[in-house]
Amino acid sequence: MTGLATLVQGAGPALLLVHGAGGSIQANYGPVLAPLARHFTVVAPDLPGSGGSPVAAGPLDLAELADALVDAVAGAGHESFFVSGYSMGCAVAVTAAVRHPERVRGLVLSAPFVEIDAATRAKIDHWESLLDGPREVLARFILSVMCSEAYLARLTPAQSAGFAELIGASVPPGSAAHVDLLTRIDLTGVLPRVTQPTLVVGASGDRLLSHDLGKQVADLVPGSRYTDIACGHAMALEAAAPWARLITEFLKPA
Repeated sequence: MTGLATLVQGAGPALLLVHGAGGSIQANYGPVLAPLARHFTVVAPDLPGSGGSPVAAGPLDLAELADALVDAVAGAGHESFFVSGYSMGCAVAVTAAVRHPERVRGLVLSAPFVEIDAATRAKIDHWESLLDGPREVLARFILSVMCSEAYLARLTPAQSAGFAELIGASVPPGSAAHVDLLTRIDLTGVLPRVTQPTLVVGASGDRLLSHDLGKQVADLVPGSRYTDIACGHAMALEAAAPWARLITEFLKPA
């Protein structure tokens, strides 16, 4: 897998960022890029069909994605690195850690899951069914599940409409392939093989993923820590400062 558009910025130990399904580095990590780059050399590839990366020729494969992202960090001049995964990106991050244990130094897994449960699957199926329909309908659905109830309640009608318009205009062409991969993920046998220090971050107001999914991940990763942020699934939108602080404090070498 070649040709992934990759942002590299900052200085210090390398930190690979892995974004989620239907997102991009800017969409999922944009507000925390600058804070993280103060402490790390951030290496941030867009997954196939997102940002500047071309759409994949076939179905996405976790192992291939993980290896491609490891290659992206090596291409930026770093043999070892930390990884921050977000949502579906956590599965890629974990796969990279297990396949390349000598290179991955530590993990932060934000809004992760072992595999999606029935309640989450219903939302994912609805999301998938809207991909070929009107962008306005898709965008309003994405807004409704990505943000917490408290955050949505604070938006004026004009702000809500503006967010939906922005979402509709930035739906990645690779979204269908991302959703397909998301529904095939099962990390039950992989997570117990993680040997790196790991922080699992849940979102207490998540309306896309069931809240217990993150705790299930923490239970399966040996020696991991778990914490919550009071926000919805869109952590970078609702809780950029505390999220960046958690990542930095856990991973930054003493």
